[in-house]
Amino acid sequence: MRLLPVIFKRQLASYASSPSTYLSVAVFLVLCATLGLDAQHWVERNSSDLQVFFELHPWLYLLLIPILSTQLWSDEYNNSFCDTLKSLPVTATEQVIGKFMAAWTVCALALMFNFPLVIVVNYLGTPDNSVIASQFLASWLLAGSYLSAGCFICVLAKQRIVIFLLTLGLLLIASALSSMLDALDNQAPIWIIDSLMSLDPIARFSTMDNGKLTLHDGLYFISMILAFLFATTITLNYKNS
Repeated sequence: MRLLPVIFKRQLASYASSPSTYLSVAVFLVLCATLGLDAQHWVERNSSDLQVFFELHPWLYLLLIPILSTQLWSDEYNNSFCDTLKSLPVTATEQVIGKFMAAWTVCALALMFNFPLVIVVNYLGTPDNSVIASQFLASWLLAGSYLSAGCFICVLAKQRIVIFLLTLGLLLIASALSSMLDALDNQAPIWIIDSLMSLDPIARFSTMDNGKLTLHDGLYFISMILAFLFATTITLNYKNS
């Protein structure tokens, strides 16, 4: 893991030099502010309640995460750079973890730019800041699980538009899983519905968004991240063999 910091810094620099990064983060922040503050008349309803603000994040990530995912392996598909990379003593695990952590850091920065909202909430009322902290953590974990899925798709496809569409499609399915299961409520065995419901990331996120931060839900997102990163590493090793 000696070259992991190098991979991380290089990928972070790649994001910093890409206009699409700034554009996607800016759009994410604008939509967070406008939709989150306007939904259900947030200010008039309860100035200390951020649940309406955070419950939009799974849908707003449908724009941010696919764009960040398309930049994860773009340089590696350049033949000259790919040959140079293969000559270095860097493992697939280092590449996957370093690139993922860089993208996840960008998501963390995007969330941190929403911090002025916390100041406004504390100025207008007396919120439970521990609940707000758990909501930020839940959103970051959800973004990480989405990013890990996008990272896996990146090693399966080369064209950016294909990566974007596949990642978007997968995240749409994950976001709509609850609705699909509701439609199958009376048409499938209950144990199948319950099993699939336990895999629903939105249901887990909603629980944490309500301030109920449990180890069980946290481990769910961490397990999903590790599973996709492991699959990405295995696939990358297979393609490089």
